[in-house]
Amino acid sequence: MTLLEVRGLEVTYPGGAAAVRGVDLRLAAGQKLGVAGESGCGKSTLALALLRLLPAGTRVGGQVLLDGEDVLTMRWGQVRAVRWAGASIVFQGAMHSLNPVHRVGDQIAEPILLHRRATAAAARKQAGELLEHVGLPAARASAYPHELSGGQRQRVMIAMALACAPRLIIADEPTTALDVMIQAQILRLIEQLVAEQDLGLIMISHDLAVLADTCDRLAVMYAGRVVEEGPARKVHEDARHPYAKALSAAFPRIGDPASRFAPRGLPGDPPDPAALPPGCTFHPRCPVALDSCAVDDQALREADTDRSAACVHVPAPVRGPAATAEDARSGTCPSGT
Repeated sequence: MTLLEVRGLEVTYPGGAAAVRGVDLRLAAGQKLGVAGESGCGKSTLALALLRLLPAGTRVGGQVLLDGEDVLTMRWGQVRAVRWAGASIVFQGAMHSLNPVHRVGDQIAEPILLHRRATAAAARKQAGELLEHVGLPAARASAYPHELSGGQRQRVMIAMALACAPRLIIADEPTTALDVMIQAQILRLIEQLVAEQDLGLIMISHDLAVLADTCDRLAVMYAGRVVEEGPARKVHEDARHPYAKALSAAFPRIGDPASRFAPRGLPGDPPDPAALPPGCTFHPRCPVALDSCAVDDQALREADTDRSAACVHVPAPVRGPAATAEDARSGTCPSGT
């Protein structure tokens, strides 16, 4: 059953910056979707738009269907009820998200008091249980954020996100500030919680390798659009869009001397969302761009079984005799003929 469906999402900031442009995504309960891309590609804006957390004056279009209801058209009272209880966010940089003058247990208990209408004693008890659930002693509820390590603070953020038993977790760069050992622990914890509680997970990161190890599917964003989407390992190991391929190649692979001694990157920077180039927005940086790419934009098209990419170099899907016969009956022609 579909938990979240995003249809044609558009986000434009005051001043005309088109941060998200026509994004379509789908997520089922128990499924993990990764969203990857460089800084400025629209990943975090997408996450904020899902729960209407964008600043005033931002224009948002399209649909965000959570359990069939459009979050973008809900009354504010409904939106407040959906946040925490229906869906919650784990923000990057726990030290910036936690209140430094309140004990972490009180911060975990706050949404429980607001949404579950529990007594103060019951909320404190549940906060301790949530801390134990994410691998911290319940006694750490009395600690202030600065008394915890980076990994412990991130676990507190996850406990807070789980406080009201939401069906959807949005994790925005949840391990960026952590060392590799703690990062691995946090990722294993997130995977375990998703499996145990049948949650839907959207994980945002610039690191395709992390997303490929953690997620079922992967969407790669560039200049506010999804340019490739499909099974996470396939996208990481055999990307079809040149941007997704460059993003994957930017990280050296263990056991591959060529990538270790000559890591490949991508020259240039993502375009200004307020002044996007014509045609395919990636063509100024694309090593395989054609002259037509500067004029013609590319929509997502089928690139493989259960995979799509927005590139002129993606060949038309192979069509069997049955499909060709069906085209003949309907009066249409196969692509490329």
